Formats: sequence, structure tokens, C-alpha cells
Amino acid sequence: MVNVQNVTFSYSRKANLLSNLSLNLKAGRIHGLLGKNGEGKSTLLKLISGMDFPQSGSIETIGFNPVKRFPEMLRDIYFIPEELPQMSISIKEYENVYASFYPNFSSEQFNAYLKEFEIESKSSKLNKLSQGQKKKVFVAFGLAANTKLLLMDEPTNGLDIPSKGQFRRMVASVIDENRCLVISTHQVRDLDSLIDTITVMEGHEIVFNESIEDITKKLLFKVYEKNEKDETVIHSEDTLRGYYQVRENKTGEESKLDIELLFNAIIGNKNRMKQLFPLTNK
Repeated sequence: MVNVQNVTFSYSRKANLLSNLSLNLKAGRIHGLLGKNGEGKSTLLKLISGMDFPQSGSIETIGFNPVKRFPEMLRDIYFIPEELPQMSISIKEYENVYASFYPNFSSEQFNAYLKEFEIESKSSKLNKLSQGQKKKVFVAFGLAANTKLLLMDEPTNGLDIPSKGQFRRMVASVIDENRCLVISTHQVRDLDSLIDTITVMEGHEIVFNESIEDITKKLLFKVYEKNEKDETVIHSEDTLRGYYQVRENKTGEESKLDIELLFNAIIGNKNRMKQLFPLTNK
């Protein structure tokens, strides 16, 4: 669906924001793009969608060079930025104007998503909505556009806890073998039980890119009464319940993935994680 090869990008001549970055994003998956603020996650999404242009390297987005912004590509991509546009039009007017750009847009789905988000009136002006309410509108529209590629940058910012649960349910319901969803966030817990593949950026580069299936095969997430340390321990955190550890799974025991704990292990023990998960352009 997306193939990024050896891409370098910078906003100034002083330092590269991205350097020699490569990444594959496959259809039929919900990809979680994780990292601290300022790592270049938003920039990567803009490069994939053709909103920014790389200094070197190549990108292929659903079979097209995104730099050229072909209409055939744009009709199958919807990008929800972190900072939403200020528009003095109503929700209904936005739908009337922009739905025509997306051949597979479903007004019925859009209405259903808005209802689930408890947005009752489409006559509300977008610039009069709170950040959270506006985010719900654009998420609902993006899902209803039924594009092959849906890019979401910090989509849960501004959402309350119930709305985050609604967001996860809606996103999980739309994925199929022909669609690819990419969710960029630094709030890792918001993607719990939602994503299929975890990609982590650190130091403005990709340091981890693995499927949930492979992660849970190789790693064990478990609470221990004592801070036991042996050769299998990769990362340990002291909690009220005991010591929550990430260990190399040498016994084949099943455990539930904790994305936040995994992220901390990736950042805190890079060398060990690279040994277990050699970075390849999957």
C-alpha cells in the first residue's frame, strides 16, 4: 500500500528531520505509528500523502508517486491532521462540498458515525465546535470516505475517555483486506487492542516495525512480586501490583501485549530489542 525507500527530509539546511528512512505499510492492517513529540511522525504522514516532498529517496503511495498528486491517488487517500482547519461552514456543507471528491463516500455511514459520537445536528458550524467535537466530525468523515488509505495524526487528542472507546470500535469495524489505516500518536494506550502492526520512531528514524503476532511470540508481558533479574529480562517497571516486566519469551507462554510497556522497552533497551527484532523494511 505504501513503500518508503531511503527518504531524507528537512525543513532547513541545518539538520535532517528524517534521514534515509525506509518503511512498508501493508493493506489489511491498522498500523500504529508511535513516538515522542517532534520525532517526525506528522512529517512522514505528509510525505506519504504528497503534502511535503522528500529531498531524496522515493515514496510509492497506493501505486502512485505522491509528489505528483494525481486525482486517482487523492480520491483514495484521506488525511486527518492533528491541527484541524478552521472552517466557518456547517458539517452538512462540508459533506456537500468534499464528499464528491471520494467516490466511495457513504452519507449513511457518516450519519451513523456522527450519531455514535453523539453529534446530533449537521447544521453546527465547524469553527464553533470544540476541538474534541471537531475531531469527531473529521474522523467520522474519514471513515465514511472509504478510501484505500486513511492517515490519522493524533486522532484521539481532545477526545474524552468514552469517545476514545467509540473511536476504537469504529476504526476496528472498517478495516478489510483492501484498506490500510495508519494512526500516528504519542498516546500509546489509546491504541490498545486496535492495531495490527507497531512502528516506533526514535531519533527521527524507524527503530522498530513489527506485527503484534510476532511481538507476542517473542516477548512476555507479566507482573512479578519481586524484581527478578535474569538473562530474559528486557525492561522492568515498579507498580502497585509488583514489577511489570518485559521478558524474552523462551517458554512459549501467552501474555497480553501492553503497548506502553513495549514502547518503554524499545526506548530504554534499544540494543536488546534490535537483537530480538532486527529492523527490516517489512
